[in-house]
Amino acid sequence: MSPDSWTLVTDDAGLAQASALIAAGDGPFGVDTERASGFTYSNRAYLVQVFRRGSGTFLFDPVDITDFSPLAAALTGDEWVLHAADQDLPSLAEIGLIPARLFDTELGSRLLGLDRVGLGSVTAELLDVELAKAHSAADWSTRPLPEPWLEYAALDVALLPDLRDAVAARLLEAGKLDFAEQEFEAVRVRPPKPKALEPWRKLSGGNRMKAPRQLAMLRELWIARDELAQELDVAPGRLLPDSSIVAAVTANPRSAGSLASMKTFRGRASRTELDRWWRAILRGKTTEDLPGPKKREPGTIPSHRGWSQRHPEAADRLAELRAVVTAEAERQHMPPENLIAPALVRELAWQPPADPSPEGVANRLADLGARPWQLALVAPILSVVFVD
Repeated sequence: MSPDSWTLVTDDAGLAQASALIAAGDGPFGVDTERASGFTYSNRAYLVQVFRRGSGTFLFDPVDITDFSPLAAALTGDEWVLHAADQDLPSLAEIGLIPARLFDTELGSRLLGLDRVGLGSVTAELLDVELAKAHSAADWSTRPLPEPWLEYAALDVALLPDLRDAVAARLLEAGKLDFAEQEFEAVRVRPPKPKALEPWRKLSGGNRMKAPRQLAMLRELWIARDELAQELDVAPGRLLPDSSIVAAVTANPRSAGSLASMKTFRGRASRTELDRWWRAILRGKTTEDLPGPKKREPGTIPSHRGWSQRHPEAADRLAELRAVVTAEAERQHMPPENLIAPALVRELAWQPPADPSPEGVANRLADLGARPWQLALVAPILSVVFVD
């Protein structure tokens, strides 16, 4: 079967047949998903693509598929190849598809130091294949899915095994294949990010609000929008943009009518759900549960943006550590954030290890989640910063 042919699977019977064909194929599985980010509230997969040599390309429409266990059973015995796997793994896990082994072509490309690591750029550089990305930002919750979108999705996934081989060959030549395998496994087993204690504080522009009463209105509007977005499965910003929430809080309207008259209060639901927004504002105006200063997430350190004024010694250490990491990353031909996560560098700067030796720094970084290859490269050079 040629890479440009594909089969659309829309029900359980079709999935069972496709799973049998995939199981009979050879080599790694190319896997991809299409979501409706920016359009829907959920991060669910609205299309799951699988390619395997000797089997072909299958596009699974999850809307009317109730049981993915036959596909999960078929996707065993070899690597899953994804590009930017951390974006796809959560939505795949929701339907019971979890890899036992992983190869991430985007992450491998970063470790190689490629200037551009998007799928189209990497396939052009390593496979000499140009990919059109016309539908990458489409609303994949649309039904029926247009055939050009399906063709785009099929070609993306069909190239992944060949791309995996090209990236692996480059990594082996650069002496970085072991680095990459450790990174792939870290991505595979990484737990979901914990939910923020006060997610409404992340609202864009909300940091300009300082008064407790303003923060209360901001919180109530965010909660009201989030509840409606979940109910409708629509991205919150499409109902009411963050800028409209901030504008309403800043204006502090005295009535629903004055809220409706605001030209800066926009969004597809700004008028149809006006009563909802006004009730939220009233709750913010009258509640006795007034927000205080932003709470620090458990186990986190203060934001490094304020260190230069409040914690100058930590800020100085951070600057030195960053300089060392940047220099080593250039030698290794990879981005600094892949050599060692910036959050780990900040942890070291905030609380220096009790033992400043390379071994002590390595132990501290290992406790924070650094991989063995990272410890070998950065612990000796970072320890120098802590030596008087």
